[in-house]
Amino acid sequence: MLGLLAWAGMAAANPDFALVDLDGREHRLADYRGKWVVINYWATWCPPCLEEIPELVAFHDKHKDSDAVVLGVSMEKVAVEKLRQFVDENFVSYPVLPGSPNMDTVGPVRGLPTTYLVAPDGRLVARQVGGVTAAGIETFMNNSK
Repeated sequence: MLGLLAWAGMAAANPDFALVDLDGREHRLADYRGKWVVINYWATWCPPCLEEIPELVAFHDKHKDSDAVVLGVSMEKVAVEKLRQFVDENFVSYPVLPGSPNMDTVGPVRGLPTTYLVAPDGRLVARQVGGVTAAGIETFMNNSK
């Protein structure tokens, strides 16, 4: 698994989206202004996605009450109940937002997993195609302060 890579072309972008989680709660990117937001595009059938889930859970649980959150966007057509069962069985603690294949709410998703990092001021600052680690995200955040 790799750490996050800065993507210079994102510096001016201030994306926003509104997606509903498995409990019917709407999540707008703008609602998290002031925190780092890790947006992880994934699917239940994707082995590298499954490998990084524990890393994302650990990161989210450590930071959710202070300076960062994880939002998982499911990129497959799957029944909400099946997705909810997967989330429960894999102890996913961060919000999971059902999306759809070929969705790109903040930027291109050309492979799974793809992770974007949004700075507290709302700018896209990094993208990683492939797995990420909690340590890699934290290192990127610390080096960006």
